[in-house]
Amino acid sequence: MMAEQPHEAEDDVFDPAGIAWTSVSPGLAAVRRTILIVQLTVVTIALLVAAVLTGWIWLWVALLVPLVGAGFGWATIGRQVAAWGYAERADDLLIKRGLMFRELVVVPYGRMQFVDVQAGPLERAFDVAQVQLHTASAGTDARIPGLNAVEAARLRDRLASRGQAKLAGL
Repeated sequence: MMAEQPHEAEDDVFDPAGIAWTSVSPGLAAVRRTILIVQLTVVTIALLVAAVLTGWIWLWVALLVPLVGAGFGWATIGRQVAAWGYAERADDLLIKRGLMFRELVVVPYGRMQFVDVQAGPLERAFDVAQVQLHTASAGTDARIPGLNAVEAARLRDRLASRGQAKLAGL
C-alpha cells in the first residue's frame, strides 16, 4: 500500500473533501486593485516630482519600483481573492483563505452572538460588503469579505437565524 503524500494530507486539512465552497465576489479584487493603483500613483508622483526637482538619476530608476509593484500586486490580489471561500454546513460555517499562509476557520452556529454587514464607500461603489461574525470568544470572530450586497444580506439573515436556532436548542 502506498503512503499518502504530505501535500495531499495538507490539502485535506484546509480543503476537506465533499465541501461545496462559495467564492467571494470578483468585486473584492477590483476594490483592492483600486486601492493598490491609488497608492502606487501617489508614490510614483512623489518620486517623479523629486526626480525632476533634484535631477538625481537614481530617482528616475526608482520610478520602476511602483511599476513592478503594480504588476506583482495585481496578480497577487487576484490569487488572494480566489483563495477566499465559505461553506455552510448543518452545524457550522467554514471559512477558508490564504495562499502562503492558509487558514480554515470553523464557526459553530451555536457560538455566534451576532452577525453584521459592513461596507465603506469604495466597497459600495463595487457592490461588495463584508460579513462579520461575532462569537462568544472575541478570539474566534471571523469575517467574509467581498460578498455582493444581496448575498451579504442573505448570509447575515441565514446565519443569524441558524445561530438563534442552535442557541434555543441548548
